[in-house]
Amino acid sequence: MKQAIEMGQIERQKMEEVNHAKLQFFTNITHELFTPLTIICASVDELKQLHPGDAKMYAVLNNNAVRLMRLIQQILEFRKVENGKLQLKVSKGNYTQFLKNSIEAFQPLVRKKGLSIDFREEEEEISGYFDSDKLDKILYNLLSNAAKYTEKGGTVVVSQCYEKETGHYSFSITNPGEPMSKDKMEHLFERFYEGDYRKFHTTGTGIGLALTKDLVNIHHGEIRINSDAVTGNTFVVWLPVDRSAYAEDEIDDSLQVTNSPLLPENEECADSQVVGELAVEQDVPSLLLVEDNEDLLSIMTRLLSAHYRILTATQGQEAIGILEKEEVDLVVSDVMMPVMDGIELCNYIKNKFELCHIPVILLTAKRTEEDQMAGYQSGADSYVTKPLHLALLHSRIENLLKKKKRTGVDFRKQLVFEAKELDYTSMDETFIRNAIDCVNNHLDDCSYEPSLFVAEMGMSRTTVADKLKSLTGLTPSGFISNVRLNAACRLIDENKKIRIADLAYAVGFNDAKYFSTCFRKKFGVSPSDYMLRNKEDNEVSS
Repeated sequence: MKQAIEMGQIERQKMEEVNHAKLQFFTNITHELFTPLTIICASVDELKQLHPGDAKMYAVLNNNAVRLMRLIQQILEFRKVENGKLQLKVSKGNYTQFLKNSIEAFQPLVRKKGLSIDFREEEEEISGYFDSDKLDKILYNLLSNAAKYTEKGGTVVVSQCYEKETGHYSFSITNPGEPMSKDKMEHLFERFYEGDYRKFHTTGTGIGLALTKDLVNIHHGEIRINSDAVTGNTFVVWLPVDRSAYAEDEIDDSLQVTNSPLLPENEECADSQVVGELAVEQDVPSLLLVEDNEDLLSIMTRLLSAHYRILTATQGQEAIGILEKEEVDLVVSDVMMPVMDGIELCNYIKNKFELCHIPVILLTAKRTEEDQMAGYQSGADSYVTKPLHLALLHSRIENLLKKKKRTGVDFRKQLVFEAKELDYTSMDETFIRNAIDCVNNHLDDCSYEPSLFVAEMGMSRTTVADKLKSLTGLTPSGFISNVRLNAACRLIDENKKIRIADLAYAVGFNDAKYFSTCFRKKFGVSPSDYMLRNKEDNEVSS
């Protein structure tokens, strides 16, 4: 007897080791799959724009890319469960609406197989606390499992209810078919158990239901399987709805529960227009793309060259060489690269005075919070996970470039420099303060021109010009003029009876008429009207 027990323990240990090895293998190759999957998604996007005729074919390609992405994500979720890193974050939402939208999003898949879904909902909608990400995966896996085991023409039945006595929300998903044996039901939630997939001509990883059970357990819920010859096979899930069922660190009231589950990340941008003719305008922004996969780099270049001047590098050191020679408005870099990776490149850019104003977007197949935190700690302005749709990347690029422009506009509106309102880095703030001080020290010197300003800054003309353009949207000459005109406003505030000619000379203009023209262009009124308005405002306030 003792020997049999020991043999059983050894057998179980071996099985655990085999399962762990399988999961480790899947995890290792998963990160490598994200880049080719990104290439597939990007290629489909490009073909769809260039040759939009066959919508059905593109839908098939896209649906299978989405399916592959979900399988990859499930492997990574499993790894998080194993390592105890899968966190629960619940917030208040509408269970009923979430379930209805899940079913609606799943309809195209079941219709394609000739199936239907019958949703039997309660008269009153049910609300409560839940983690929308976890519930999304639970529903997707159970609906997917039901569809796999339902013959063509069959109906999957979904029902829900609120159990007041226990404070639980429950839903069930039933598919018709042969009842399961007791032995099969006992193994159903084990990892890598494949059930009867081959009997139904489907494929499976053997992790979907095991992950589902893990997700239900993390959600402090319960899942059971009932099977009989009359109704078929029914999965029932119970989840606590009350806030009191969850620990404080599991509750996030700031989260907004979405009622649109089952949409894979990035898919909402898939139909955005990205493809076009090569950008030929002289003043288009310059992008540096850094990616060691040549296929992905080529596709990104083709799609984004419609809007930007594109420079490319295959690793960080090569990118630095380009940054030192070329004017670059934004950097998009992969994280995992040889020689110098994306994190190291981002650190270099953000700690190099001449470059720290350049926004950086990191692309990566790594999706853990630790990896993303490392990216942001390196100074990255945005973080995009693979597989990505190029339209999403395009929108991130546009948002960062618009933010830069807004910062320049906000700077030009300020009469007194307020760095905290402009989101500058500490190095950029110091640069701007020094530049303003240089001009103010020569405020009444009309011969103080850009060459003298650049020399006093102690940098190359290119560095000064690039930094000013990025941070303020101004040339060195325009920056000097901007500081002089702001000083003119302050002088008017201090001396409301000052003559226009004296004011012009005091801020470095030797021509009062030209000064008035510049003043009107910046502030929308003449110096004399500004004085009058300022005087009236003071009289009202007094």
